[in-house]
Amino acid sequence: MTRTATAAEAALDDATLAGRARDGDVRAYEQLVLRYQGPMFRLAAKMLADRAEAEDVTQEVFLTAWRRMGQLQDDSAFAGWLYRATTNRCLNVIRSRQLPADVDPDTTASRTDTHPEHAAQVNGQLAALTAALQRLTPEQRACWLLREVHGRSYEEIGEIVGTNTTAVRGRIARARAQLAEVMKPWR
Repeated sequence: MTRTATAAEAALDDATLAGRARDGDVRAYEQLVLRYQGPMFRLAAKMLADRAEAEDVTQEVFLTAWRRMGQLQDDSAFAGWLYRATTNRCLNVIRSRQLPADVDPDTTASRTDTHPEHAAQVNGQLAALTAALQRLTPEQRACWLLREVHGRSYEEIGEIVGTNTTAVRGRIARARAQLAEVMKPWR
């Protein structure tokens, strides 16, 4: 594959790439993977608070999506389809756990900063937010992450988690209230 061909494929929209991938074009699917692997991993990592599980979930979602491309009826719905698959896979992992997850050390690891006091404060806030997210119900966490981190609309979230917009708004409102209460000391 030439660099020009890669750049041209990268400029295509999701629907075009999904249609080509459904027809067996591996390079088109690679572009979709490159485009969405980061967002799907970040969603899984925040939902699961476990880097290894998030990597497994992300890999499984993309493998399953490749095998089921023929089932995608609307090519423009590819992103929503991936978000739904990732969210559902994460919810299944959470439900199958025996013990609650620990905070992911990779997401709370200290970061470099030129001002140690500021770095310590930011790391403390991130650790508190990560811990607070793990106290939400898995459904609330999914809705909050899809809205606040991934910028999905209420309608899209409803389709992803399999409920209506009223329930989505309720879950997000409860999540926001709970997170605001936990994060009050950091204001």
